[in-house]
Parts: sequence; C-alpha cells; structure tokens
Amino acid sequence: MPSSALWAVDLFGRVYTLSTAGQYWELCKDTQLEFKRVSAATQGCWGIACDNQVYVYVCASDVPIRCQEEAYENQRWNPVGGFCEKLLPSDRWPWSDVSGLQHRPLDGVALPSPHWEWESDWYVDENFGGEPTEKGGWTYAMDFPATYTRDKKWNSYVRRRRWIRYRRYKSRDTWAKIPSKDDPKQLPDPFNDLSVGGWEITEEPVGHLSVWAVSLQGKVWYREDVSHPNPEGSSWSHVDTPGEVVQISCGPHDLLWVTLWEGQALVREGINRNNPKGSSWCLVEPPTSENGIMHISVGVGVVWAVTKDRKVWFRRGVNSHNPRGTSWIEMVGEMTMVDVGLNDQVWGIGYEDRAVYFRQGITPSELSGKMWKAIVASRVCDRSHSGSSSSLLSAGCFFGDEVRVSGDSCAPSDTDASSEAERPGPEQPVPAESPESPGNSKGSSASGPGTTKTAEHALEGASPADHTPGPEPCPGQASTPAELPWTSVDLKEPKRAPGHAAETTGLSSLEMLPLGSEEPYCADDHPLWVWVSGGGCAVEAHTVLKWFTAQSGLSSSMQTLSLSITPAQTAAWRKQIFQQLTERTKRELENFRHYEQAVEQSVWVKTGALQWWCDWKPHKWVDVRVALEQFTGHDGARDSILFIYYVVHEEKKYLHVFLNEVTTLVPVLNEDKHSFALYTPERTRQRWPVRLATATEQDMNDWLALLNLSCCESRRVLGRPSLQAIWSITCKGDIFVSEPSPDLEAPEHPLPCDQMFWRQMGGHLRVVEASSRGVVWGIGYDGTAWVYTGGYGGGCFQGLASSTGNIYPQSDVKCVYIYENQRWNPVTGYTSRGLPTDRYMWSDATGLQECTKAGTKPPSLQWSWVSDWSVDFSVPGGTDQEGWQYASDFPSSYHGYKTMRDFVRRRCWARKCKLVTSGPWLEVPPIALRDVSIIPESLTT
Repeated sequence: MPSSALWAVDLFGRVYTLSTAGQYWELCKDTQLEFKRVSAATQGCWGIACDNQVYVYVCASDVPIRCQEEAYENQRWNPVGGFCEKLLPSDRWPWSDVSGLQHRPLDGVALPSPHWEWESDWYVDENFGGEPTEKGGWTYAMDFPATYTRDKKWNSYVRRRRWIRYRRYKSRDTWAKIPSKDDPKQLPDPFNDLSVGGWEITEEPVGHLSVWAVSLQGKVWYREDVSHPNPEGSSWSHVDTPGEVVQISCGPHDLLWVTLWEGQALVREGINRNNPKGSSWCLVEPPTSENGIMHISVGVGVVWAVTKDRKVWFRRGVNSHNPRGTSWIEMVGEMTMVDVGLNDQVWGIGYEDRAVYFRQGITPSELSGKMWKAIVASRVCDRSHSGSSSSLLSAGCFFGDEVRVSGDSCAPSDTDASSEAERPGPEQPVPAESPESPGNSKGSSASGPGTTKTAEHALEGASPADHTPGPEPCPGQASTPAELPWTSVDLKEPKRAPGHAAETTGLSSLEMLPLGSEEPYCADDHPLWVWVSGGGCAVEAHTVLKWFTAQSGLSSSMQTLSLSITPAQTAAWRKQIFQQLTERTKRELENFRHYEQAVEQSVWVKTGALQWWCDWKPHKWVDVRVALEQFTGHDGARDSILFIYYVVHEEKKYLHVFLNEVTTLVPVLNEDKHSFALYTPERTRQRWPVRLATATEQDMNDWLALLNLSCCESRRVLGRPSLQAIWSITCKGDIFVSEPSPDLEAPEHPLPCDQMFWRQMGGHLRVVEASSRGVVWGIGYDGTAWVYTGGYGGGCFQGLASSTGNIYPQSDVKCVYIYENQRWNPVTGYTSRGLPTDRYMWSDATGLQECTKAGTKPPSLQWSWVSDWSVDFSVPGGTDQEGWQYASDFPSSYHGYKTMRDFVRRRCWARKCKLVTSGPWLEVPPIALRDVSIIPESLTT
C-alpha cells in the first residue's frame, strides 16, 4: 500500500503531517503561517489561516500541473489584398476563443494567479485533426462558423489558426493563497470553516474536488472548477441555507452535512455529477435536545458528530440514497472534534488531553469501529533528544509522570527519611515529562478518552503550562491537571528551576534535569492538537501502523545515568511504581463503565450488489445496492433493517424492510435467477413481496442464511422448534415452521394468519405430519419416509443458522412430465400440425405451457437429471402399446384406445431428476409411503 499522510494542526497553528509509513510528525513548510484548521485530500490540502484566508497546499509529483491556453487568429479574404484582419461587422473578433464570441488577444491572456508561470511563448499549432497543415497552420472555411479544412479551396473566404501557450503551476509543496476578486462586492466574508471532498462522485472527471467553506456570518460558499489541472478553482459561489452555519463537512462521494448555531444539522440532497452543489437542504435533529451538535464529519457512508457536551455520536443508515440516515448511537469517549477520512476511517482530538486518536476496528461490515487508540508518534525535532539525559524519564521510567507524582505524595514509606531532603519543595516547579513515553502508549492503547481522568489523561494531558507551583496531591486524591489555558501569556514556556536544582542527588535529581535546552518547545511541550484531517490518509483494514508505540530512548547515556542511582533510591522507585499501578488500575476500571454500553450498542452491516424486481411498470429486474444493518440494544435484543437502494429516472431512492416484521423468507427457484422473496403482513395483503436476486447460488444461500438468522434473532425465535410448533410444506418442497403464540386462537384477539412468522428448516419433503409431543414425520416425492431428529438448519442454512448435530444428508427423486400432442389429418393421419386454436404440440398437462424435450429443465437449480426421457404407460385412463391416449378434442377425457370420433391424441413422457441436500431428517426404510398420520399417546394410563 503506498504511503499517505495524516494532517494535523497544533495549538500554535503549526501544520504537521504523519505518514502511514513513518513514526514522526513532520512540520509542514511555510512555518510563518499559522492555521486554524485544514481539510486534506489525496493530492493536497486546503486550510484556513489565522488571517481567515484560504490557502491550498499542492503536493509535488513527478508530473507537473500544466494547462494549455489557446487563442484563434481569424481572417477574411479581401479581393484587393487577399486574406487580412479586416473582417465584416457581423464577423467574430480578429483574435477570439474557439467560439469566436470572446475577444482574446495574445497580450490580453494573463496568468490566473501569481502561483502560475509561463513555460514558453505563444506558438502556432500546425496540426489539425492529427494531421499536419500547410506552413502557417491555417485552416479554411467558406464562412464563420463552418467546417474547417486543411486545404484552401476556391470558395474559402475565411481562415483561422490556433495559437498555443502553456502555463505551469509552480507553488507546490508550499501554502498558496487562494486569489480573490478585486471587486469588494464579490468578496466573500472571512472564512471560519472549510471542507474538501467530492472526488469520487459517480462519473466525475478524475481530479475533481468539491471545496465548501463557511464564512463568519454563517453563509455557505462553494469553490467553482476545482480540479487537478486547476487546483485553485475559479471563483466562490454562494449557496443559500435556511439558517446560520458554523461548520461543514463534505465526503468523498455526495454526502454533505453542516451544523447550525442552534445545534441542528442540515443535509444537502441532490448532489450528483450534473449538479455538484446539490438542490435542497433537509433538517436533522441532534441526538439529544439538551446538547446540540457542535461538530460533524462525513465519509462515504458514515456520519460522526460531537455534541456540545463533548459526546461522540454515530449516525446509522447513512448513504447516498438516504443521506439523512435513520438514528443516532452514542459512542464511548469525549472529543473536541472528529474527522472521517478515506475508507471511512475516523480520527479525533481528545477533550482532556488534546491528543490525536484513531478509531480502531473500522471495516466495511463494522463501520462504527471498536475502540479509540491514541497516536503517540513524536515529532521530528524530538528525535535529537532521544539520547540525552532526559531519556531516562521518557524511556526508562515506564509510567512517566505517575512516578513523579507518587514520589511527591504525602504517603509515608520506609525511605521517606532518606529521600525527603532530596525532593523538590513546593516553590520549585517540576517540569512536565515527554508525552511520547511508553507509559503513555500503554495507557492510551488500553482505553479511549473517557468522561473521567484516567492514567493516560494524566500523562498525555500534562504540559509545562499545566503545572504551577504548589503542594502536590496525596495518593488518595485524583491527579487532575489544571484547565488548559488559552491565552498567549499562559502558553509561554514556564521558567526553569534554579541552577542548583540540577546539582541535587537522588531520584529527584533526574526529575530536575534540563530537558532539551537546545529546542525548548520541541523537547518540553506535549503536542496539543486542535485539528486533524484524514482526507488524504489511506488506512486499509488490518493495516499495522507504527503510530502507537513510543520510540525507546534507552542508550549509553541511560546506562551512564543508571550508575548514579543508589539501591535505596531504586527501592523507593519500585514502591512508587507499585502504588501507581494500583491507583491506575482503579481509575481504568472506573473509566470503563461505558464499555458495556458501546459493545451492546454495536452496529453490524453487510452490503452487496443484488437485483430487485421493480414493483411498478415496466416490471423488470433492477440493479440495486443492498445493506443489512443490525443494531444490538442495551437488553441484548437485535434489531435488523434491510435497505434496498435504487435509481429511478436518475433520482436516488430507497426502501427498507424491518426484519422483525418479516413473516416468511422464501427461495424462488427457477432457471433464470437465483432469487428469494420477503413477505410482510402488508405485502402479503398486496400480494407483492420484495423479490431479490443474486449472481450465484452461493450468494443466494449466504443471504438466505443471514436474513433467516436475523429474522429469528429479531423475534427471539432460535434453536429447535417447540413441541407445539406448526409445520408446513410449500409447493416446491421447502419446509417451514411457525411458533404459535397464545393469541393465535384467542377469541378476544385472534392473530391473523398473515402475521404468523415462518422460518425455514433444512431438507425437502412432499408431506409433513407433526404431533403435540414433538414427533414429526415427512414423506418425500419418491415415497421415502423421514423422521425429524430434533436439529435445525441444514441445506443452505449453514454456520450460525444451523445446529451442530442431528443434520444428515437427504435426497429425493421425482419425475418431470411433458406431453406430446397430435391431431388427426384426413390425408396423413395423426400429425404434429394442429389447428391455430390448439395447444402446443409439446406442452405440460394443461397445454398452456410449451414444454419440449430439449427445452425442459429440472424444476429448480437444486435438481439434476438422473435418466433420459421415456414414455409413461402408467397414466390414468390407460394407453395403447405406444403410450398414446385418445380423445375427441383438446381438452377432453382421454382413453387408451382409438375410436371413430377421436381426432386428437397425446402421449406422456417422463424423466427422473434427483435432489441432494441436508437437514434434520433421518431416513426410515424400506417401505415407500404415500401418506402418514401420527396419533399422540394418551395421557391416561
């Protein structure tokens, strides 16, 4: 996988990038600019600087960005001087564009912005349609406009030639300011937010970008004509909104969400290739009425939001057909912002520690992920201090600040007397520790940002500005850093401890070592992030990244410093580590109080490309996208919804089916499609089920098993059927079971039969008979008797939808019958030529369907032929020696002998086919049965 980059902005407005193949944050160029937020794409990044101006950062590549400028020189023939620039008043300009409507002199073509440069001077294009022209590049025509040719003819009264000049984009790997119009009336308001996306809109040209921005006055703007050949775009256009907007997010496809001042969200609808700006807005209410939406981010098929109480929410059922989604799900953690990148991967900024977090476990089937994991990658400037004397704290001490806090605590110990004089007093400020320590990585990987201070918060949230002189807390007190100061004065580096502090001995002397005096900011400050953008960061599922393990600082200097530590100091150190381990365990267990909620409220999604039988004229199969979404609630119950997304007259629509309303799921087996049908009470009354078809039989079996299991889980009907279960057989031999409810035959509230839920069991039978004692027998088409074994599943229901035992192979044999029909002719006798009103000469028993030997196939794809066609002499009514039956006309009563009034005859042909499957059935040999009845044992003795 080629490397890509994650973009982030720290508290000081500096922009950093973190490569998926690297381990360090790299500072972006143009460090003099300070940015508020950025929005990245694969080919670059857009950002809003502190001057509220928009900048674009185009990544350099081997292929330069070049654009062609062209102008046309037009001339008309004059009887006196020949071709000249003197044109008729109705003609086009002497120098124009290709249409001739715009005046375009060579000296009037200017560069669109200072970020472009000319590659060469103007020159004449001497090619026309791929073939060279005469010297001078002229093409001739009879008049403007007309069809031009390379050769001059006697009626060529006008001519033209094309001038070409190329310009190159030069501002790459640097921040380039987006130019604006000179007219103050056309200048948009200062920008407050910006989002880049739309590069994967269906059938869009490669390199197209949709750049959306929000001004300080709450207006939404769209940047026109942004593409790879034109990275700056052309102009800003205003898009009306029904309210004041504070933040905007645009996905790679056609999802666009904005947040309003009131805490609600707006969804843009109608975005497509012909209208990339969309057509209308739709309102979405926040997850809770008390706290509105503060920040939102969208991807291909997901929406993440952060409310004003810093809670993180996930939107269910979002896609291009239904951009609004269905409902909100609360996720664990507190964030200041989240960002959805490529492959719907999610990043966030922690509320407590201002660290960058990555959402692990996001896959196409688990769009909500599993847990937050902090990125502990250090910056490039931090590497110069890895071998310094401070590496003992950042690498040797695996618990970072926790050891220092414990060492300064008021808990008594057996080493207090020997080390009390060596501890720093309240008047001595204690510098913060490097955040890239292994202790931080362990704490952050154990859990995500919670609502309470955990061990990783105490580590990663520490910064020099957070520590002020004062007494240290006791071990029994929670170590809570101060609120993050947001003024420029408070963000300055705190003063160093006096020089004599470095001369003290003992454990505290390691704490007072000067950390990175060469580069104070890079060495001392924990990177506090305010914005992150993953629009250009491609992280595939199950990709191993190097971002989550801190670099070890152990070196020869570490070994040298370890020699100065006495055994008493080592014992004190170990005791402090043990105390901190105990306290951190308690805090981490408390922080996981929301973990159960996150697991129970999980979302599982399966998607696929199927075909759907259209409900309206013209009835036909339509290619659709299908998504099965399962949601697990607090009580463990699963609720599943099947979404079907289709396009009608270039308008995206969808329909959905709640699986707890499905009454039966039936495979529709024929030779054309691998299809199945879903019935609900409403669609049963309409006699129009939802029919879906797959490309292969295996896909159909997978969907049948999954949907059947989801329906059973939604209704809490799992495992072996009860003793009172109702058994049924379809006309195709499929076996279904329904669990009776107490209201089934209640006279007060009778249950309609169309609301009974039928689940399919494995196997194949012609007749089934059950008793109230749980004894069930069945008979196949070949007369074989089968007894129910107590299992469930089999056939296409394998895996989770089938029991592990009591499933056996099952086979069945049946005959397929077709009829050969003939009519008597006075000249030739019986012949295959019938009257126009007659039935087909090769048909089924009714004569309405044409059935020939070559064209007749087994009843379904599960059956296969096991014999050839042969005449059936056992038909009712008898036959003659050749198998013919005679009658006066079609249809009529047939008999096995010919009379004077028999003008038609027919002959039955039979062919055996066999079905092999599996199910909870055991064969009962050896007698073939036609019917069976079970009488339950009497309860009386």
